[in-house]
Amino acid sequence: MSNDTIRLVTIGRILRRRRRLLAILAVVGALVGYGVSVVFPPRYTTTASVLLPGQWEERELLTQVDIATSSTVLDRVGAALGWTGVSGAELRDRVSAKAADGNIIDISGTADTPERAQQLSDQVAQQFVRYAARITGGGTDAAAATGLEALRQKVQETDRRITDLAKAADPGTVEGVQARTALEKLRTSLEEAMTKLDQADPATTMAGMVVMGPAARPTGEAPPTRMQLIVAGALLFFLLAITGHLVAARVNHRLRAGPEIAAALGSAVLGTVDVPDERRPHRPADSGPRASVRRLLGVHTRWDIPAPLRSVDEAGSRIHHRRLCTRLRQQLPAPRRLLAVVPGGDEIARRAAGQLVAAAEGDPLLRVVEVSVDRPMVPDRDTESGALVVLSAGSWTAEELTGIAEACADGGHEVVGIVVADTVRARPTRSAGRPPDDAAPALAVRGHATGCST
Repeated sequence: MSNDTIRLVTIGRILRRRRRLLAILAVVGALVGYGVSVVFPPRYTTTASVLLPGQWEERELLTQVDIATSSTVLDRVGAALGWTGVSGAELRDRVSAKAADGNIIDISGTADTPERAQQLSDQVAQQFVRYAARITGGGTDAAAATGLEALRQKVQETDRRITDLAKAADPGTVEGVQARTALEKLRTSLEEAMTKLDQADPATTMAGMVVMGPAARPTGEAPPTRMQLIVAGALLFFLLAITGHLVAARVNHRLRAGPEIAAALGSAVLGTVDVPDERRPHRPADSGPRASVRRLLGVHTRWDIPAPLRSVDEAGSRIHHRRLCTRLRQQLPAPRRLLAVVPGGDEIARRAAGQLVAAAEGDPLLRVVEVSVDRPMVPDRDTESGALVVLSAGSWTAEELTGIAEACADGGHEVVGIVVADTVRARPTRSAGRPPDDAAPALAVRGHATGCST
């Protein structure tokens, strides 16, 4: 599978065969998320709104947003609240502001309790309005203010003078009517000018800022909540487990295809042997604390191999085995003796070798030996005509199989063929006279004779 595109069937196979491990890792991730929520206590957020009357450009609103979150305003807020250990600098991470539609500035405050969040938002809004008004008042020059007031008084005097002139004009003459019309136009122009002057006065605009009521007390935690952290932890560990399985499958160098196995051992694949996928008692090597933990987690079996196919009937299996033995007899000179080499720990291959021994019935005569793949040692050649390697697909790398081939060569054995063992679904019944799949007759002696190691 290392060279294949990862498909949904691969994900499904992981979910089916590693469901116990995935469930345990998801629970562990949920516990980690809960621990994070304990370390970082819940937060509550609420918002207070400030209305800015008049006409405001976008850049002016952004300036007011910066003023609302400035250090000066936050220092005033910290002093007004009087919270122990909380300064204006620390409030900078808890306060945010943004410009909304309708010349409204939303000020949000975050605290560890709903009451504190409400107090913080309200206090920031109030201090912002006060500071903005102070900036406007402090930036207005006293002389300019006096001149503006004097200008208003002059306008009022001019207005009264216009009224007097309008009354003095003779309404019965054309000249009097024209004079009254001109005076009314002058009065209107003066009023429009004073209105524009009042609207342009920043002090008038700033003084109109209004806090639109107290902030609402929050009823729920601000994200991420404790439940969100728990769910995120479980999902993260679950996805990491899936990713880990996929990465392990991509870097897996175990050989599965027949041509790859043949190239590593330097011989041809003669055929395959179907081994029923039956549950058997645990071998001594499968005992111990580590093996118990692996069985508990459900990782004692391979997940990256396809599901076993349905087995053919016993008659078909016997015919298949006899044909395989016939091909062996055609390749060997008399006396036909072979050393059946099985990689150590390959239970499927060991059972397949037992089936071959039973099917051969002494011709060829097979002697089964298990060879460790870490330090392969094959018995020295005696009367055998070569070695037959029996192994299961997808269990061994090219380096391991090459080591077995070299060990056979050091022992004087030529690899005359390869038999690949595949697991199939066990048949519901067996014929009464057929021996078990892994029964080894007297001729199938498992040997561990000395030999050259490679």
